[in-house]
Order: sequence, then C-alpha cells, then structure tokens
Amino acid sequence: MSRQRPVLRVAVLGIVTAIAGFAVIAVHLGWQVRGYQVARHRAVAVVDGTVVEDGIGDSGDIRVRWIEHAGGEHVQRFRIDNTDRYRQGRVFAVAYDPTDPTPAGFPADPQESAAEEDLIVPIWLTGAATVVIIGWWVLRGLRFRRSAGLPGRPVAATVLAGERANGAWAFLGVSTWIALAASDGVINLRRPDRWQRVMWHPVVDTLPGRVDTLVHGDLSSGRRVVVEMSDGTRLVPVGRLRHRPPKRMILNEHADVRVSVADSFILPQDAPASPAHRWWRWGMVLALVGAAVGAAMNLLFGGGADGGVAIVPFAVGISALLVNGWALAGTEP
Repeated sequence: MSRQRPVLRVAVLGIVTAIAGFAVIAVHLGWQVRGYQVARHRAVAVVDGTVVEDGIGDSGDIRVRWIEHAGGEHVQRFRIDNTDRYRQGRVFAVAYDPTDPTPAGFPADPQESAAEEDLIVPIWLTGAATVVIIGWWVLRGLRFRRSAGLPGRPVAATVLAGERANGAWAFLGVSTWIALAASDGVINLRRPDRWQRVMWHPVVDTLPGRVDTLVHGDLSSGRRVVVEMSDGTRLVPVGRLRHRPPKRMILNEHADVRVSVADSFILPQDAPASPAHRWWRWGMVLALVGAAVGAAMNLLFGGGADGGVAIVPFAVGISALLVNGWALAGTEP
C-alpha cells in the first residue's frame, strides 16, 4: 500500500469531487431546463382538457385527457403546484405545439411551473451543498492554522486506531486517535488523560507505542489541539479534544492494527512485491459504489414520468457525498 497520502491531497480530492459533481448535475439539469423552456415556448395552441385522475403519487400529480384541434386525443400526466384547484372532472387548460406531429402538452397557466421547478431547484440545492462542503474544508484548514500557531508543550502520547463498535460507517475505514497525557510524567497507555482524533498521515505508521510530541493548544479545554511529531509533522485534528474515551468506538494500539497477514509469512527473496495501492484507491471505490447506490435509489424512489432524468443527479450526488465523507473522516487508506 502506498504510504503517500498527505492531508492536502485528500482535501483537494474532496473539493474537486464536490465541484465536479455540482458541474455535472448543473449541466445535465440545465440542459433539461433549456429543452423544456424551448418546447414550452413553441406551445402556442391552447385547448381545454379534463382531469380524469388526481392525487397521483406523493406530489399529487393529475392525469388529463385533452384533444388537439386536429382531433388527436391524448391522456397525459401533469405535475402541478395548485393540487387543490384541479380535481377529477374539472377543466385543465393545455398548451401544445400545433406543428409537432406528436405534441407534448404543457399547463397553459403560466403559474403552474412545477415541472420546470423540479429541474431548477435541485441545481440550487446541489450548489448549496457544494458550498457547505467547501466551507467545511476551509473551516478545518483555518482551525488547524489557528491551533498550530498556539504555543506548544511537550506531551507523551500514543497512537491508537479506532473502529466503530456497532459497525456503523465502518466502510469509511479505521480512524486515527492520539492518546495524550495531560499531566507531566509517563503516559499510562491503558488510561490516558485526553483523546484527539486526527486525519491519518503516513508518519503514524512508523511510530512506536509511546512517542514524545509537542501539543499546540490547551489540554484543559475541549477545543481541538494540534499534535506535532518529533520530525515536525503536524497532524490535522478532526473534532474536539475529548476528556473521555469516545463512545461506541473500539480503540487499539495503532501498531497492532496495521499488522498485515502477509507479515506472518516468510517469502523468497525473489518473490514479486505486493502491488501498492494508491492513497485514493478507496475513494474511487466509494465513488463507484455511490454512483450505483444513487442510481438504485432513483429507480426505487424516483418514479414519475421524469424519473429517468434524475438518475444522473442521484448517482453523481451520492458519489460525491461518499467521497467527501471518507475524505473528511480522515481514515486510513
């Protein structure tokens, strides 16, 4: 496995994934909006249709029977805003393009824009989510810079690996924790005083059980602290400094968890080395899983006449969220 996974690269991967996801969703839905607006503009002929069914689906759609001026009959489903106004048996004005041999109907009332809004609103929501994700990364960086600038004090520490006791979010990987001795003296590895979760860095794989660190920040408070290793590496904190061990988390010495099954066998000197995994490998796996899950969610819950349009936003959105969840968690590769 590749040991090169600097935190900055992970942050850049998360931000780029979020921006790329937003760009794909915005372009995809924006193209759909443009096509809808062009077709709606061409719908200049208006006829009175009859609502044959109402309250369809969770959004309360209606089904309307309408007849063209040329005599062609259609039964079409419409998504509307005013669900109380159009009940079964009532008149619903339909606009269509008289030059189209197979025209699609549109609500003649310009106030009924639910179908168009269903395409526009996800773009704004995705943009807001992207801003939140980028802001989260920026805030973490600013907090890191602020804490790293505080005076440091020597503190004995040990590196721990955390796994969820109930298996929740286990797919994100093993988290890295630094157990600290708040008081001077030798740290009790069984009963440390403070726990700070950090983003994984290759340096933690080379550390023995007990290490001498320089801690920037106040160990008596609940604010996050920056732990600096003897080689000058400063670990990025994730969350606040804990005065008690984390709940529903199994903590073991990091060196024990990192032992590989391959280390239990003696291989010939001419045996080929195991292929190294890139630091972004698990992020790519989660991206593919997220795309598959998003597409499945759309097929199961999307429904409606426009369900196929939402496959791309669902797949790309879930993929970007999973990648950033893994990246922000700062777990091991």
